[in-house]
Amino acid sequence: MLQAFWASEVRLKVLGLASFLIFIILATAYMTVILNEWNAPFFDAIQRRDLPEFFHQLEIFALIAGILLLLNVVQAWLNQMTALYMREGLTRDLVNQWLTRKRALRLASRGLIGINPDQRLHEDARTLAESTTGLTLGLIQATILLVSFIGVLWDLSSGFVFHLSGHSFSIPGYMVWAAVLYAASASILSRIVGRKLVRINADRSSREAELRFSLMHASESMPAITVVGGEASERHRIGESITAVLQVMKRLALANTNLTWVSAGYGWAVVVVPIIVAAPAYFSGGLSFGQLMMSIGAFNQVNTALRWYVANFGAIAEWRATLMRVTDFRQTLTDMEEEYQPEQAIAYRDTAGQLTLERLEIANAVDEALAKAGGFRLVETPVTLLPGERIMVNGDHHVNRKLLFQALAGLWPCGAGTIGLPKQEEMMFLPQTAYIPDGTLREALAFPDPATQFADDALQAALTKAGLGHLFGKLDTRARWEKVLTTEEQKAIPFVRLLLKRPRFAVFDEVLEGMEPDWKQRMTRLLTGLPDTAMLYIGRSETYLKIMKPRVLHLRAIEPEAGRQDDPDDRDQPRPVAKVV
Repeated sequence: MLQAFWASEVRLKVLGLASFLIFIILATAYMTVILNEWNAPFFDAIQRRDLPEFFHQLEIFALIAGILLLLNVVQAWLNQMTALYMREGLTRDLVNQWLTRKRALRLASRGLIGINPDQRLHEDARTLAESTTGLTLGLIQATILLVSFIGVLWDLSSGFVFHLSGHSFSIPGYMVWAAVLYAASASILSRIVGRKLVRINADRSSREAELRFSLMHASESMPAITVVGGEASERHRIGESITAVLQVMKRLALANTNLTWVSAGYGWAVVVVPIIVAAPAYFSGGLSFGQLMMSIGAFNQVNTALRWYVANFGAIAEWRATLMRVTDFRQTLTDMEEEYQPEQAIAYRDTAGQLTLERLEIANAVDEALAKAGGFRLVETPVTLLPGERIMVNGDHHVNRKLLFQALAGLWPCGAGTIGLPKQEEMMFLPQTAYIPDGTLREALAFPDPATQFADDALQAALTKAGLGHLFGKLDTRARWEKVLTTEEQKAIPFVRLLLKRPRFAVFDEVLEGMEPDWKQRMTRLLTGLPDTAMLYIGRSETYLKIMKPRVLHLRAIEPEAGRQDDPDDRDQPRPVAKVV
């Protein structure tokens, strides 16, 4: 994470603010020492009942307090700005790593680490940035205060003379050692009592993310839940997630309660402990009342600095849990290889100006043992698709044709054979369910290109041809368009994008299946207006077959290896099955 920070664009901003913060903290520590020294003349004036000196010391206090107030306000603003830039750098870095080509999709198949990435990208990043800033600056401030006051307390302890059985002796730095012993005992007890907090906080973050996802998923799927009368079942499922969160919260509450015994106990004891420690010297006449109060103030400052770990143990435990979650997430992303080894998967090669398929086989699973139990192959081989040509791929009903679409897109390289693809900028893939981002309609239509890439005239023409002309006046309206548009209108959005981009090659994944007949006819007629675009349609649409008159290819299931009967022409050829490592 330090390497990621050092490579971040916000590094200089954070380091600049941090340097200014350290200067402010140093100035605050200096003024705090001055305030502590002010205790001696102020309380001595009270002891002497010297009213003029009393008011004079109040004037000095007002000046010191005013400077400290100004420093505190500046420090608070710098703290927040540092946390803001830390969050900017961390969140942008995680999003960039997550949305690197193909990583987000592969992460989803990595088990628990791929569940609820939004939690780590949003909530965990925010918590880590803010807590890292707060804890780091708190540690620096505590260290500076310790260095500033330990010398003061050591000098005050030099006047402590103890009398025991007629003997007099002194202990160098007596109150310093007392403060160290007091803070050390509190730190050790806090470590012992609160050792479970790190794991419990990690469990809490995970359970909270699962609950939030359950609620969000139910909210987005409410029409489907309501139409089948599934509210009771969904209520029970969400109730289980709530119960899991509450169970972790109970464990966390118990752990924090046990820690409170230590933190609160030592917090109350510090009211009287410095007085007890300094009492022998005061009652023996070695300290004035003002010096006693000055010693108590210095003791409390040293103790506060030394007990910083105790006071922040819960925050440190939560910070460590969040740091581990974010680090594991980022490490998983950066460890992903961009491409699989060709000998373990379908071989991809560049074929300028054409799309080719040679002896293509696709496995149903990434695990070799499972892949042997099923898959499918393209019967016709080799296949060449040139601009302006039309191909339709169908086959057995139990063949998972979506894997062919993913294989052509480079997302499912599990299988054997060779796929030759033209340049990426010449291709367009149209999945069965199109992604419609939040924002303006103009942005949704241009996705993934910039919204300014297409002129209004081109947008209007494309919308009209796709039967969405009534939406032209809403191009710059912001909305959740997947909620505003009807199902048919959402399915028409990819065809609008196709008309705008006019790629040389287009690959369709059952985009016409499930459409109303009139919409299906309109979308298919729309495709005839792209005579120079090569089209590979994966599906069984009779409308596409009738209007576009494509060349038809077939997918045939591969039987389990033990019982498969190969075609005579293929018997001597190896059939490797992909194994993803």
